Parts: sequence; structure tokens; C-alpha cells
Amino acid sequence: MRGLRLNPEQRDAVEHGEGPLLVLAGAGSGKTRVLTARAARLIGEGLEPTRLLAVTFTNKAAGEMRERIEGFIGRSTRGLWIGTFHSVAARILRIEAPHTSRTRAFTIYDEDDSNRMLRDVMESVGYDPRRWAPRALRGRISSAKNALMGPAEYESEAFDLLSEVVAKVYPAYQRELARRNAYDFDDLLFETVRLLETVDGVRDRYAARFAYVLVDEYQDTNHAQYRMVKALASKHGNLCVVGDDDQAVYGWRGADIRNILDFEADFRGAHVVRLERNYRSTGSILEVANAVISRNLARKPKRLHTEREAGDPIEVVRCDDERAEAAWVSSQIEAGRGTRGLNEFAVLYRTNAQSRAFEEAFRRAGIPYRIVGGVPFYERREVKDVIAYLRLLVNPADDAAFLRAVGWPRRGVGAKSLERLEELARAGGNAGETLEPLALVAARARHEDGLPKMAARGLKRFADGLADVRASLPACSAREALEACVATFGLATALAEEEDGADRLENVSELFAVAEAFERDDVEDAVDEATDLELFLQSVSLRSDLDEADFDGEAVTMITLHNAKGLEFPVVFLAGLEEGLFPLSRAMEAPGGLEEERRLFYVGVTRAMDRLSLTYADHRWRAGMASRSAPSSFIDELPEEHVLPRLAAPHWRRRRARDGRGMGGRPRGGREPGAWSRAGDAAGGAGAVEPDRSFAWQKSVGRGSGRGGGSGRDGSSGPPGELEYDYDDSQVPLALAPGVRVIHPRFGVGEVLQVYGFGREAKADIAFEEVGRKKVVVAFAGLRPA
Repeated sequence: MRGLRLNPEQRDAVEHGEGPLLVLAGAGSGKTRVLTARAARLIGEGLEPTRLLAVTFTNKAAGEMRERIEGFIGRSTRGLWIGTFHSVAARILRIEAPHTSRTRAFTIYDEDDSNRMLRDVMESVGYDPRRWAPRALRGRISSAKNALMGPAEYESEAFDLLSEVVAKVYPAYQRELARRNAYDFDDLLFETVRLLETVDGVRDRYAARFAYVLVDEYQDTNHAQYRMVKALASKHGNLCVVGDDDQAVYGWRGADIRNILDFEADFRGAHVVRLERNYRSTGSILEVANAVISRNLARKPKRLHTEREAGDPIEVVRCDDERAEAAWVSSQIEAGRGTRGLNEFAVLYRTNAQSRAFEEAFRRAGIPYRIVGGVPFYERREVKDVIAYLRLLVNPADDAAFLRAVGWPRRGVGAKSLERLEELARAGGNAGETLEPLALVAARARHEDGLPKMAARGLKRFADGLADVRASLPACSAREALEACVATFGLATALAEEEDGADRLENVSELFAVAEAFERDDVEDAVDEATDLELFLQSVSLRSDLDEADFDGEAVTMITLHNAKGLEFPVVFLAGLEEGLFPLSRAMEAPGGLEEERRLFYVGVTRAMDRLSLTYADHRWRAGMASRSAPSSFIDELPEEHVLPRLAAPHWRRRRARDGRGMGGRPRGGREPGAWSRAGDAAGGAGAVEPDRSFAWQKSVGRGSGRGGGSGRDGSSGPPGELEYDYDDSQVPLALAPGVRVIHPRFGVGEVLQVYGFGREAKADIAFEEVGRKKVVVAFAGLRPA
């Protein structure tokens, strides 16, 4: 530890002794080093690894942290509990299974499994999934669990039409999960907190075990995670949390920034360390980041600084449309390839849909790229199909796995046969409840039970195959169990016969590689009786998208801002800086939404090490229509002395003629109309840029609202012919969302079920109390809040 280079603030955090510790770690300030070094110091000074709990937000981060700790102390950390909140919770639930309604062989349902099951549950309690979107109900249930609200508590607080439906579905959903011996992801935290807070002796046992608790990314914790941490650190009080309130960007999925803002009030006597020395970015990048984030009110005061030079100013590039934006970025990467590897470039954007234009531009230019956050490996159809067989081997009550496995490869078991199987499973039940797992019913089903002969034979072979492989599990490694499953059911042969079978087989081969690399010791405190396959499935089910992200190979990275948190790149292009897109209009409807969008912008800016370019388009294709766009309000907040405005719009003359706005005025920047196209053509087309020092932060009359003051002949605020922006014609900030109650001048009071589209094309599906369900065009409906 003496050889580890730490600045005074980092050393203060690492060497802190007893009591709560809050480390406010600004972007690029070395928080991982601090967290790792603190854990290594504690173990190096004699603390048994079994008495330390370290919680991270990805499995990948947990693995890297373990390796670094072992590198520092020069020995194994066997017994150290380190992992994500969900993996730690799953470990506790398996150990404490006798105190729960599940066995230790429970299945963890992903979002797809949960939504499929929810559709069946909705129908069983009398709600049509075509009217009530299962995903909307699932979102409400998820929010309830993260707030630690069970079905009874939720029902007592139901306040609108959608929540009344949820109140009926929620308890049935929970009963079905229990019947299938399954948890969804939110249950892992919900049930663990219930165990810790309500079952005698459980909290005291774990709180006594963990003398020190370390938590990374504390600003992203939700209420359930806060209560879990508080319980686990309740005996010794040695809780160290590391985070940055300026990077709290997951409020939309339940994270509560108050957890970090109120830490000192929750844990009296807490020592606070601020890490403000940035080791990543140039001075100009940090000045931009500091200037923008300082406008937020809900934050701890801090200011990043660096010993690096100021570096290049930040480019703010105005583009004609998304194609011009992508072409400009492509041209910049092409120009930089001579001195930089493609891995050094990243394109960041607010929504996944923005990747399309960049993909097309990169393909035309022959630039290799990777999209982080595409279809994850474990979400690919063939991988999920094979894993369904493995899940069913471990947990015969898993109906979701049964329905997926029995349908592929085809074995003569169609929809009607499955309906009959479900009828047999309900036989003897009350109120239509399924009392017996489908896999167990299938094992004894015969033609005499009303099944077609082919289906009965197929089900028998399927059940016999499961029984044969299951009998061998105690003596099998994870790979051997996988091999037996693939061979017994002919899965490789079935894939080979598909049109794209070669690619799908390659993915299954990769699953074999994962199983081969898996070792029982990879799972800390594994239950001795558990088979290797159980433990393998446990590790697989808790992987996140970022755990699978592969940054090897020369390629430009394309990634959403949320997924980019924690990463860094020498050159960053932050695209789509337009009002309504970033900040996102619907995000601003929530309390504190604009501040969270600003924090997300701060995250994007601070990913850049050497060069940062911000781009926006005058026009963008959204929701099936071309819309005008106003520059993002974040552009107004940039410090002028660190910004270089540029223009990438070679077709100015043609677009203005197409707009039909007249040619009497000058475009911003004072040039004659058409000058931009001449400059662009001379410099080489779409990739060309011109300095333009007039358009970014200099606010004109009416700029803030996007509506003109009426000085132009068409009611706009600028001189005749100037291109102005109108929110009604662009990304209108919709004041509507599922669950909002409104009043229609003709139909009366109703509740919004869904909202579609943007701008004047936006439509709302509303359930009115008097006339039933109607779909209205928002721009002309005359809606007002109820």
C-alpha cells in the first residue's frame, strides 16, 4: 500500500477508520482506486475477507475489483462478499430459503419472462392485455417493489384507474411467481429486505458478520437498496459509500438521489471526503462540465479541476439534419484515423433510435463500429431457448421455461395441446388457479387425456429426456449438463436446419465456452447441496448488458448516455443536442426531471478525455415525420470562452428554398443566404464546417420558450426569412403520460392509458368515465388536467 500513489483526499478516504464515510467522487477522480485500496487496506491489516461486503453495480466491476484487491495484498480474497445488489440479495435468499416461500433452486425471471407471465395473470383475473399494456402494469409493480410496497399496501393507496387494475393484478402476479418457484429482479431486493427486517435473527446474523460495508455508485441506489444497506451495516456502523450526486441519472427506474444527499443526516457523525481532482479530461472540458452542472440545485457543492492543459475548445456543430450530423461525425473520424485508433472514438446519444443514421454513415465510409446496448448475448433467441431447458432441469415448476422449451424444436405440441395441458393442470383447482407445474402434468399426460397422439408422444419424449438429464446433474459440471441437454434434445441439429443456423450455432458455442470457464468457486458461499448447473444459472441470470459489452477490436463505440457512465474515451461526439430530444421532453414532466437530464449531459461531457464535439440538427426525422428542432437549452449554458461554434450545413440554400421562408434575410452569422453551401462545397461536402460564433449561447427574444415575440411577418421573433423554431411543430413537451387524469371538453374526465408520436402527430389513448375508451389527437383535443 505504501507504493500506491494517492492524492491527499484519496488517502484520507482510504485510511479512514471507524464510522460512516461518504466519498463524493467527481467524474474521473479515481473512485475505483479509492474503493479498492480501502478494501485492500482493511484486509491487509488483518480483517478476514469474510467480514467485508463490497457492493458494485455490475458484475464486471465486481470481478475487476476482486482482482485489484488480490493484486494489492498478494493473496486470495476467498470469502469476501463482492457483487451487485441483486447478486448479494440472491445469495442471501438461497441461504435463507427455509424462511421464504421458495426453495433454494428458485429461478430469476428477466423482464421478458415477467411480461409473458403477467399477460397470463391478467387474463386469469379478467383483464384484457390488449387494452391494458402488460409493460405499463409491470412498471407500476416494479416501482411498488422498489418502494417496498407489497400488494396490500399498494391496494390501499391506489388512486387512479391504472393503479386500481394493478392492485388487482399485483397479488395474483406474486402468487404465480411463488407457484413457479421464481422471483423477478425486483423481488430479489424486496424479499431480502423483508427477511432482514421481519425474520428474527436474520438481520443480526448478517450485520454481525459484516464488520465493514462498502458501496459503489451510491447515488444510483433506490429505497429498497438503501434499506438493505442500512440493515447490513446496522451493528458496526462502518459503512463507506462512494458516489457522485452529479451523476445520478437513474431516477426514472427508481433511484433516489436523496440517499446520497441525505447521507450525513441518516448516518450521524459521517466523515465526508470530496474527490475533485480529475485525472481524465482537459481543462476546457471540465470548465464546460462545471458550468452546466452548477445550475442544478439538488447537489453537493464541488468543482472538478485538473493539472492537464486547457486543450482544444469544445465544438458545437450545427447540422442540417441527422444525415448531415452523421456524415460530419464520420468525416471527423476518417480525418483522425491516421493518428488515433478507432477504439478512441465514441458517439454518445440520448436514445437508441439515434444510432440508425450513424450506422448508415459508418457503413458508407467503411468505418467499423460496435453498438453497446444492442441485443445482449443472453437475450438472443437461441441462447434463451437453450437456457430454458437448463432452467427446467433445475426448477420443474418454471412454467415460463417449460413453454419456451417444449415449443422448440417442434415435437407436435401446438397451441391447442398446450391449452389442454393447462386445463389438466387446473383440474381440481379453485377459481381457475393452476395448482400443478406444467412440466409435471406433461410427464404423465396421455392421449386418453384428450391430447392428440402426436402431442402425447412428443410430451412423453420431452419429459423422459428431462428426467434422464436431471438424474445425472449431481455428478455433472455445468458444461457437461449443457452438453447432455443439447445432445438429448437435438438442439444443435435443429439450429443447423435454420436459415441463419450458422450464426445461431456460433452463439450456442459461445454458451459452451461460458459454461466451460465457470467454476463452482466463482460463487461465494454457495450452498453445498447445489449442483454446478444451479450455480451456473444463478451467475448467468444476474448478468447485465454492460457485463457483456466487448470493447476489444478496432471499432468506433456507439452507446447511449446511460450506458456510457463509468467509461471514458479520448474523442467523444455527443449527438442530438435538441430541445425535446436532449433534454428529453417526457423526462422533463417528472419532478426534478430537467436536473436529471442536465446530470446526464454532465455524464456525457465528462466521458471525454481530449476532444469533445456537441452536435445538433435543424431538422430530424422522429416518429415517422420530419420535424424542426430547436437547439438544446444546455447549449445556452455553455461558457463561451471554452466553446467553438461551427456549422455543417452545405445545403443551406436548397433547404431554405424548400422551407418557403423567403430569401430576404440573412442566416445567423451574418452571411448571405447560400454562403454556407459555397463554403461547404469548396471544403468537401457534408463533412465541411464553418466557424459560426453567433448562434449558441446568445439568447434572442423568445429563445427560451421556443416561441417568437411576433416581430417577423410570420409571427416569428427574428427578421423576415430567419429560420425560427416552434415547439408546436417540433418535439412538443407532452404533458401526458399513462395514469394522468385529464378533462376533454366533450367526453369529460378520463385517464390516459398510452401516448403515441410527437408534435402535432401525437395521439393519446384515454379511458373516459362516461363514454369509454377513445383515441384523440392531442394538438386538437383541448385536454386540460383533471
